[in-house]
Amino acid sequence: MATDDWHEMIQTNLTSAFFGAKYQLPAMLANGSGSMILTSSFVGYSVGMPGMGAYAASKAGMIGLMKSLAAEYGPQGIRVNALLPGGTDTPASITNKPGAGPEVEQFVNSLHALKRMAKPSEMAQAALFLASDAASFVTGVPFLADGGVSINRT
Repeated sequence: MATDDWHEMIQTNLTSAFFGAKYQLPAMLANGSGSMILTSSFVGYSVGMPGMGAYAASKAGMIGLMKSLAAEYGPQGIRVNALLPGGTDTPASITNKPGAGPEVEQFVNSLHALKRMAKPSEMAQAALFLASDAASFVTGVPFLADGGVSINRT
């Protein structure tokens, strides 16, 4: 991996999470509460994948950032969690890239214990839970919504 590619991945994923938190926290502190949700990944948390070192490092770093923020700002009523999605069927998904045939979708589906990718609405529901009062005692958690990719071995 080229050094520039490493830096770009860290900037895109981890540094952007830092700046997002930096500029959201003042409003949450002024409000006396809040729920911040970082989008991390099962890659670098529960699964390692070849060729994804920079991505895994950036997403694992985000989990460390989330835990630190949760501990630091919890006393001020701010909850911080990370959503760790599994494969999600979006236009940016590898299964929707030009030239991706049905075998790509079958492979990605096979990685999940549920044998399918998530719909975007399912990720939205997980995020809504973390943001809601239903999760009022949840903070500092890497929340896996990965369709069982972390536990699947078939």
